[in-house]
This record gives sequence, structure tokens and C-alpha cells, in this order.
Amino acid sequence: MTSQPLARRGRLFVVAAPSGAGKTSLVRALMEREPGLRFSISYTTRPQRPTEAHGRDYFFVSKEEFQAMVRRGEFLEHAQVFDNYYGTARGQVETSLAAGQDLILEIDWQGAQQVRRALPECRSIFILPPSRAELERRLRGRGTDAEDVIQRRLRDAATDMTHWTEYDFIVVNDDFERALGELHGIVHGRGDTSRRNRDGLAKLAASLTA
Repeated sequence: MTSQPLARRGRLFVVAAPSGAGKTSLVRALMEREPGLRFSISYTTRPQRPTEAHGRDYFFVSKEEFQAMVRRGEFLEHAQVFDNYYGTARGQVETSLAAGQDLILEIDWQGAQQVRRALPECRSIFILPPSRAELERRLRGRGTDAEDVIQRRLRDAATDMTHWTEYDFIVVNDDFERALGELHGIVHGRGDTSRRNRDGLAKLAASLTA
């Protein structure tokens, strides 16, 4: 009697970045290029935007519902970002990985720390802007935030970027297609050129966090 091969466990890719680095656009483009990769949908207490759908972009819940889930230990990670809460359901991730599904999780640095502790086999990716001036230009280019909000996002981005050394891979989003190509390479196990210890990266990071 021949034994059945063990089922392949899915891989978890954790992607984090400061606000304005282009993380969401890159992740969406990667998903279009990689049909076998599934997006892990987070829970949030922030208001639903007109273009968003519950269960597609986020699971939108009240702060009371969110806190109840925290008390029940249902989150793999959760964090407060600005004035709202975000979290990833533990059961949803574990079920998908056990079934062999590759997942991508788009979260902030606080959540990424929690996921790495719970699932150290995950591959973590941090996206950096090419400069602080470009980061500010992108934030202002949205045209949706008041000046005080932009200034707060810039301050928070500087703090976020001090955590870049915690990640396996660093992608600098200076050219969108090149950055997307780097993400594609990481997913396919060809991420050596995106490792955090590569030449020149520490100098760039120092200029971004000074």
C-alpha cells in the first residue's frame, strides 16, 4: 500500500509599507498577475467607502464587534491605525494555508510583528518610497486629506520606516513596473536581489527616517 504524499501547505506573504508608498496598488497588480494568490481580507472599524464592498475589500464591523472578537482571541493580528482598528482572522488564514492556498496579507508594521511571531515561516516584505519628497508628493497627490492629516501621515510614515530591518525583503517603489517585478520574483522564490542586506539600502533607509 503506497502512502499518499503530504498536502502542500500554502505560503503566507506579509506586505507592509508606510502610507503613500504604493503598497495597495502594487498588491492589486500582483494579484492580477498571480491568479493562484489570494488576498486575505481584513476586518476594520473604519467607514466603508462608496467603491468598497463588504467581504471583498474588508469585513466592516463596529468597534464593539471588533473588541468582542479580540476578547475571544479570534485575531491572528490586530492593531489601531489612526482612529480605527484593523485585524486578520486567525481561522480564515489557518484554513486557507492548510488547504494549500497561498495568501497575501496587506497590513501595517504592528500587525506584521504579530504575524511573524505567530507564523514565523511567513515571508515578510516592506515597501519603501524612493525619497521623503516623493512620499509627500504622493500623499498630497491624493487630494483627499487636509493639511493636518498629511502632516500626521508623514510623521507616522517616518516611524513606520524605522522598522524596515525587521523584514525579509525590501522593495523600493521608485518605478512601479520594476517594483511589481520584484514582488513577482519574491513570490516565485527569486527574491535574492530584494533582500534587506543588499548594498545601498541602509543609506536610503537612513535618509528616509532621519
